Amino acid sequence: MIVTLKNECLTVTVDTLGAQQLSVTAANGTDYLWYGDPDHWKGRAPHLFPTVGRLRNGRATCARGEINMPQHGFARISEFTVESVSDTSVTMLLKDSEATLSQYPYHFEFRVTHSLCGNAVTTTYRVTNTDTDVMPFGVGGHPGFRLPLVEGDSFEDYAIEFEYAETADCPQVDLTSGLIMQNVRNRMLTDSNRFDLRHPLFRGDALIFDTLRSRKVRLVSGKSGHGVEMVFADFPIIAFWTPATDSPFICLEPWVTMATGTDEDDVFEHKQNMQSAAPGESKEYTYTVSVF
Repeated sequence: MIVTLKNECLTVTVDTLGAQQLSVTAANGTDYLWYGDPDHWKGRAPHLFPTVGRLRNGRATCARGEINMPQHGFARISEFTVESVSDTSVTMLLKDSEATLSQYPYHFEFRVTHSLCGNAVTTTYRVTNTDTDVMPFGVGGHPGFRLPLVEGDSFEDYAIEFEYAETADCPQVDLTSGLIMQNVRNRMLTDSNRFDLRHPLFRGDALIFDTLRSRKVRLVSGKSGHGVEMVFADFPIIAFWTPATDSPFICLEPWVTMATGTDEDDVFEHKQNMQSAAPGESKEYTYTVSVF
């Protein structure tokens, strides 16, 4: 089921499959969101829950027993129900089921709300523990944006600009296992607030920034001036990804946690920055994307 939200600046469509946005179209007709061409990447803006990234061999243990999940969890491929909807906001709900319990042995409610205000769309995750034990979880976003956004631009005309000047080293991804090598880091920023986009930057998978002061980034063309701004105050990590096949889009990914580290064990609760909710507790995480 497709839900359409609209205000004076934006028209946004959202699918109950994965609760993901399918399009973010400005009043001038520009659709900012990646359109899911399977020749490059069939995703558009998936939600990552209850894990972010890969587990070692797709498995982990937890206080409840075994966890067995695909990369980025199962929410992105699950059918949500529409809990509430208006012209400018929709909340979609995923509850545990026999299928989820076989992968992740906890009872939960995962709500995704998309709300429009002016030229911005805010995505809010609300994770509720409906179980009787403390529930560990990870959560994150994965929206992709078309590049170029307007005729006359190219991928290389765009840059990532951070809120503050940063000195940052990105951990390397093990391309065989998909795990994070925290002890192997590549310098990306030295007292700088930006880097230019080049496809070769992504030959080693995502660029993961986990030590930033900034909680705001802009994807902007130096030629046309068009782009998007993301505010991710609730997320300590942001990653940037496009396939190694020189694809015409880039993802801006706010994460709370990340894939298992090569130096970590396989206990789910031990993952870096793993979140937890007590029985009956809810936790919220919000990011906002503005288009220009």
